Amino acid sequence: MKPRVAVGLLFGVLAVSWGSIFVRLAHAPPLTVAAWRMVFSGLPLALWAMARHRDELARLDRRDWALLCCSGLALAVHFGTWITSLDLTSVASSVALVTTTPIWVSLVDRPPRLTVAGMAVAMAGTVVIAGVDFAVSAQALFGDLLALTGALCAAAYLSIGKRVRRKLGVTAYVGVVYPVAGVCLLAAALVSGSPLTALAPEQWLYVALLAAVPQLIGHSMLNWALEHVSAALVAIAILGEPIFSTLLAIPILHEVPSPSRVLGGAVVLCGVGLAAWSESQRHVVAVD
Repeated sequence: MKPRVAVGLLFGVLAVSWGSIFVRLAHAPPLTVAAWRMVFSGLPLALWAMARHRDELARLDRRDWALLCCSGLALAVHFGTWITSLDLTSVASSVALVTTTPIWVSLVDRPPRLTVAGMAVAMAGTVVIAGVDFAVSAQALFGDLLALTGALCAAAYLSIGKRVRRKLGVTAYVGVVYPVAGVCLLAAALVSGSPLTALAPEQWLYVALLAAVPQLIGHSMLNWALEHVSAALVAIAILGEPIFSTLLAIPILHEVPSPSRVLGGAVVLCGVGLAAWSESQRHVVAVD
């Protein structure tokens, strides 16, 4: 791996790791935060896609547009459930569980035994976390469930996107999917009665930072890295997010994870890392 790619990948993971921190600091309703995160990040990308990638978008048929809308809906549910989970459980538990996404993605292709073993290890870690949070409260356990739901929806978003990306570059793709997710979340916020405008200046600041740092900078850097290294390697690198998020939560949010949560999170990360490494080896063999 070239040094600039390694630095870009690290920078992307660090930027994404601030997501849970900004959500907590915003102290705003989850659907409101999720909606404005996607609107603020999706609007400039939509304008860029229409200005620079109109030809790509014009080549899409109805089926492609339907897939893009489904991808955007899956992304909306991902952020809606995950951001809500941060109100109910710890940053350590929530981020560890939501990063199980690579496991669910690999289930689409008949995974090898080593990948299945990684899944089993990760699931054991989720059981540890769930057991700890069940002892804390039913609310924390429900937050864990929402984080896992967010991981499943992220897997659906990636799997659908893989099919559409055969016709679209990444900028054109997110230029459609992010705004679709934003519209879905705005609708959900309106239906649920979540306030969309009654935010204090400090809350707007953290929502804007959430859109700029983890979404526009972090996700853009990770998508850029995908052009230079395998998706499995990026998935392994993203395992740094729960570690960085948990470390950031200690001085900023004064949230120190219990030893049991640390153990559960570590087991989850080991399982996902094993599965991602197995997938990377499979792709290397396929190429050779």
